[in-house]
Amino acid sequence: MQSDDARYLKRKYKGGSLDVHPTEKALVVQYEVEATILGEMGDPMLGERKECQKIIRLKSLNSNTDIASLARKVVEECRLISPSRLPEVEQLLFYLQNRKKSAEKKEKKQIKPRDLTPFEGMELDEEANINSIDDYIELLYEDIPEKIRGATLILHLARNPDNLEELLQNETALGALARVLREDWKQSVDLATTIIYVFFCFSSFSQFHGLITHYKIGVLCMSIIEHELKRYDLWQDELLKKKKADILSKEYEKALKKYHGLLTKQEQLLRVALYLLLNLSEDTRTELKMRNKNIVHLLVKTLDRDSEELLVLVVSFLKKLSIFLENKNDMVRNTLICFYPKRRCSSGYLKYAESVSVHSWLVCVCVSGDEAQRQIAMCILYHISMDDRFKSMFAYTDCIPQVMKMLFDCGEERIDAELISFCINLAANKRNAQIMCEGNGLKMLMKRALKLKDPLMMKMIRNISQHDGPSKNLFIDYVGDLAAQIGLKEEEEFVIECLGTLSNLTIPDLDWELVLKEYNLVPYLKDHLKPAQQEDDEFVCQIVYVFYQMVFHQATRDVIIKETQAPAYLIDLMHDKNAEIRKVCDNTLDIIAEYDVEWGKKIQSEKFRWHNSQWLEMVENRQMDEAEPFMYGDDGEPFLQNGDILERPDLFYSSDGIIPVDGAISPEFFTDFQNGDLLGPHGFPSSSLTDGYGQTGVTPARPATAYGFRPDEPFYYGYTTSR
Repeated sequence: MQSDDARYLKRKYKGGSLDVHPTEKALVVQYEVEATILGEMGDPMLGERKECQKIIRLKSLNSNTDIASLARKVVEECRLISPSRLPEVEQLLFYLQNRKKSAEKKEKKQIKPRDLTPFEGMELDEEANINSIDDYIELLYEDIPEKIRGATLILHLARNPDNLEELLQNETALGALARVLREDWKQSVDLATTIIYVFFCFSSFSQFHGLITHYKIGVLCMSIIEHELKRYDLWQDELLKKKKADILSKEYEKALKKYHGLLTKQEQLLRVALYLLLNLSEDTRTELKMRNKNIVHLLVKTLDRDSEELLVLVVSFLKKLSIFLENKNDMVRNTLICFYPKRRCSSGYLKYAESVSVHSWLVCVCVSGDEAQRQIAMCILYHISMDDRFKSMFAYTDCIPQVMKMLFDCGEERIDAELISFCINLAANKRNAQIMCEGNGLKMLMKRALKLKDPLMMKMIRNISQHDGPSKNLFIDYVGDLAAQIGLKEEEEFVIECLGTLSNLTIPDLDWELVLKEYNLVPYLKDHLKPAQQEDDEFVCQIVYVFYQMVFHQATRDVIIKETQAPAYLIDLMHDKNAEIRKVCDNTLDIIAEYDVEWGKKIQSEKFRWHNSQWLEMVENRQMDEAEPFMYGDDGEPFLQNGDILERPDLFYSSDGIIPVDGAISPEFFTDFQNGDLLGPHGFPSSSLTDGYGQTGVTPARPATAYGFRPDEPFYYGYTTSR
């Protein structure tokens, strides 16, 4: 604007906040500039506001500085600070003067780009000078060698944080660097590395991240990384071809030497580019953009390197990303490439490894890897199989047939704990169990388990037997073999698994009466329910569960009720300290009570007695105390004799309890209650009666009938009743 037009432009400065610089000895003044264009008559026509910042550096500030004098000087020279804020300026200067140097150095150590060590090609035979920046920019318009030299000189300047502010103001230099990187990065890895390093120096400070975003350096870095990783694969394939040809060993050695040289330069480029992206990911919005461009895949592929510095950087980046669930899931899907070094495999195997899931690939490592790799891979598979969400994934790969082959290849040798544990977990999934039974799978498993008396193998079989469908019907051929093990003096752990397998066989065509009689199982089961042998909760729970299955069928139910004392033992176990045993006992006794009146009364009475044990104990054990005056009538004679309290309606509970005070309910109410006539469904008192007694810890209510519930239904043990 010409000088004679200046009267039509009006600027207004408005002071804002005042604070100290986070790392330097300086004050930061925030202010607002309002520019208004005035018309010929002085009326405003167009206006604009802009927020600005001014840094007042205090190089002379030290421990001996006179704070008051310095504060006055700052206020006098800076028109943006009002004289009324002099006390505030003094306070900030005093803080700067006493700020601990150790903290300042620590802050610089964390953010300075010195953490990225210099690399080959950065050496110079001259010292870079900030005053010669224009000369360095001119070099960026020359051929590749001159461009590298110019970029390296600027890099030496950028490595000093004190020069970053001045470089920031030089848009020509930064624009030229960004242009050269965008146009020539494929022509020279040294040039690309040097220019990215310059922007990395800016990325070490959060306030410069906007600059890097402006020139789109982050997006360019991801493209460069992706291209270099593809180039790395091509190098390896070419090297492998030369090795296989093996026409001249010297030619291969020459190619190998060249490969290592290229690899070193490439890893320097990858390291500086990834470090820059790591700094930019400080902003979660920028990190999300990186994820959308598949940053996790690039990082995981880079894990196949030997450079310790590069690996530490990549793992640190992955660690930062892993706090978000989406990134963690990406890592799971892309993890297979990092487990087995590519250069040890054929290219055909590599293509296979990249096309299958991590599950199958890990099994391949178990089959073809060395001993150390096999053990690590199997441990990883075991941990994956512990999560129910991932068990089903194995059914859609070729993992299970290979794992079954590994089992059978063991012969009579001891199976590794990791392998059999993995198989036990897999068998807990229905689809996996069906695949295991295909062909002669179940036959081979049963043959090995029964021959070697292997409890872990039998546990795997037991897991298979719990699933409904075709696989369960296959067990009909092995009921006799399993039942025969129970009568023998085998190891208890093995017998428990056989019992558990039998208890899972809810097959309609199975004649349990014939099985019980032929293998004389009832005496064995009864003996093992004696109190002296109830220390093993799992053993007892499995036996009770067998009874639960048998009471569903009339033939076996009649034998249990009429010819054994099993219901009595179940009543004893009804209050066992183990919650699972109590649940199975309660459900079994409910079914028995429905089909046998005599046992039904005993079970109902026992449940009522236990449910109201505290109240009954209080009534039965309460002794007359002559010191209590309310125990005597007006004539001085005791009236609480032989249940006479039932003749005193005025002593009944109020409307909040059982009986109203007016005696509207007859005394026979109590007799009926004790006889069980007022009990709720299945022998439980109604909620109002329970509240009247003030009992707590009530046993959960039962469904109308337990007969329709099957143990393999998901809600079998999960139903609840609101009270």
